[in-house]
Amino acid sequence: MINSFNLDSLVRDNVKVLKPYSSARDEFEDFDTADMVFLDANENPFNSGVNRYPDPQQASVKSILAKQHKVNPNQMLLGNGSDEVLDLIFRAFCEPKVDNVITLPPTYGMYGVLANINAVENREVLLSTDFQPQIEKIFKAIDDNTKMIFLCSPNNPTGNSFSEESVTTLLEHFNGIIVIDEAYIDFSEKESWLQKLEQYPNLIITQTLSKAYGLAGIRLGICYASAEIISVLNKIKPPYNVNELTQKRALERLDNTNTVESEIKSIIRHREDLLKVLLDIKYVEKIYPTEANFILIKVDDANKRYDDLIAKGIVIRNRTTQPLCENCLRLTIGTEEENKKLIEALKA
Repeated sequence: MINSFNLDSLVRDNVKVLKPYSSARDEFEDFDTADMVFLDANENPFNSGVNRYPDPQQASVKSILAKQHKVNPNQMLLGNGSDEVLDLIFRAFCEPKVDNVITLPPTYGMYGVLANINAVENREVLLSTDFQPQIEKIFKAIDDNTKMIFLCSPNNPTGNSFSEESVTTLLEHFNGIIVIDEAYIDFSEKESWLQKLEQYPNLIITQTLSKAYGLAGIRLGICYASAEIISVLNKIKPPYNVNELTQKRALERLDNTNTVESEIKSIIRHREDLLKVLLDIKYVEKIYPTEANFILIKVDDANKRYDDLIAKGIVIRNRTTQPLCENCLRLTIGTEEENKKLIEALKA
């Protein structure tokens, strides 16, 4: 049975009645402000390039993203990294000490951290041994206070995408919100779930400029959802959460798609080269399929191999403490020179 999604029933009561903070510039959003004199926000009047508050709605950045992804700007919320976006989602829909969410370990650790910060129960349902959602177990974990299910696809740290059938089943039979984290979607041949945004009113998709766009240092996360969900999130977001320098740097990079596409192709090519090399490393016991900019491998002794690489000046991620990841290491794809150093160290 297709779900009977009702957004109003999911929004926290205090958020429903909340009157959002109105920044100094909100009321002039639709004005031509080129010749206006602004003496309203207690800013320093001397031009430093950043003496004025930034656009609170990041209209220029949203405009480019909307054209690239064929969505409307009112279906977007930008944040100080995806972590802020995810935190806003928790705060809009989850009542502390009442509601719960479902996460699927091994996965991105911040979902659990944010649940704890917001005093929301995190119900963990392990992925299968081939790192796919266990649908029956997920539905058994759901109760009347389950507000959201978090899916990271391609998944971190495993690198694989979740099957379309599994995701569709959750979208169509869960009355809460499905959050799909697509931080690594640019490295996958799979289509983004953005193509299905209009079809599923309970779908939220998060993306980032930190990975494929090479802008981890500016902290810009993106949330795509229905205009109704975005309207709720806009009520609680800080007024100037994305600074002027971040917006400018994002615009420069988004306007340079040829370079970004070239870098993505390079990363994928180096990923495939590294996969071939790993086949000949004797202590590598398993290489997991990947659609991301990293590779998860199982080795004989993760702690030893991690320490060996650190001793050679190479830092990777030891994931052996994560569920289903005993003796697993995660290797990020670097530059050609960095990958050569990694390969030499692995062989040594």
